[in-house]
Amino acid sequence: MSKAEKTKKFIIEKTAFLFNTKGYTATSLSDITEATGLTKGSIYGNFENKDEVALEVYKYNAGLLGKSMSHSLGDEFPTTIEKLNAFINFYRKSWKAVFENGGCPLMNAATEADDTFPTLKKQVTKSFESWIKNITEVITQGQENGEIHQDINAEELGSLFIMIVEGGILLSKTTGDEKYLNLALDRILLIIDKELKNLPS
Repeated sequence: MSKAEKTKKFIIEKTAFLFNTKGYTATSLSDITEATGLTKGSIYGNFENKDEVALEVYKYNAGLLGKSMSHSLGDEFPTTIEKLNAFINFYRKSWKAVFENGGCPLMNAATEADDTFPTLKKQVTKSFESWIKNITEVITQGQENGEIHQDINAEELGSLFIMIVEGGILLSKTTGDEKYLNLALDRILLIIDKELKNLPS
C-alpha cells in the first residue's frame, strides 16, 4: 500500500464514526481535520472535496455491515432456515454496537441523501439492492432444495425483511428502546416459521 493509499485509509477510518453520527452533509471539513489531526491541504491532497470523503466513508461503513451480514448468510450455516435465523441473530446480538456507532449506515445515509446528495443516494441504492439480492439468493436456494415453499416470491420477501428490520432499527434508535427492533425480528422469525418452511405433509 502506497503512502497516499495509507493516508486515505487513515482519513476514512478516523472519520467513519463521525460521518455516521453527525451526518454526511452536516460533517464539515473542520470536523474532518479535527478528527484526523491533518491539515485541510492534506485532506484535499487525497480527496477532491468533502463529498468524496463522505462517499468513501459511506462505502467503508456499509462495507463493514455488509461483511457481517454476509457472514450470517454464509456457508457456515448449512440450511436456508439456519442462514435466515443467523441473519436475525446478527441484529439481535449486534444492535448495541450498531446503535453506539450511530445506527444503520444505510438508513442514515438514505434519509439525508435523498434530495441533497444524489451521488450518495445512488450508492445507498446499490447497497440496498445488494442486500436484497443476498437474501433473495438464500431464499431461492431454499426453494431449490425443498426447504422453502415454491410459491414464495423470494425477492419480495427479501425486500420485506429489510423493511421490517430497518423500521425496527429506526424506532429503537429514536426511542432508545430495543424492544421495537426485537419486535421486528420476532415478526420475521414468525414469517419464516409459519409462511416459509416447506413442512413435510
